[in-house]
Amino acid sequence: MHPVKGVQISSREQPAIWFLGGLALVKAAGENTNGAFGLLEQVIPAGFASPYHMHHLEDEAFYILEGQVAFVADGKWSKAGPGGYVYLPRGIPHGFRIEGATPARILLLCVPSGFERFVIEMSVPATDAASPPAGTPDVARLTAVAAKYQIDILGNLPE
Repeated sequence: MHPVKGVQISSREQPAIWFLGGLALVKAAGENTNGAFGLLEQVIPAGFASPYHMHHLEDEAFYILEGQVAFVADGKWSKAGPGGYVYLPRGIPHGFRIEGATPARILLLCVPSGFERFVIEMSVPATDAASPPAGTPDVARLTAVAAKYQIDILGNLPE
């Protein structure tokens, strides 16, 4: 860490984790940003679809590094590819799916911090980065842990 008070510089890679079948790295967490934001890098497999959900505490900003992502916010769909940016404010139902045949690599900024704690709690260590855990997430556990972080799981993505 940088010795200047209030300045945080991380020079080491965080351990990778599996979050809902995708690989995630927590680049910055609330304890390193005075609660201002959390930053995640994720590699999400082709075909993945998040649940339709709503955050009550944080806004999300997605920056697409690789791949194609379709987003739905309040029932309206849009698409973003490399270099694309999508802002999803709290209180708006939303979700996304990875389109095409290749994974997507994204940076996800959440303001204020907190969402990264949900990701960590719902994850398992990525001891073999090439092999995500088998099976689908336990929906009851996902819903309960999401509720703990004031995220409502609303069901499948609308068409």
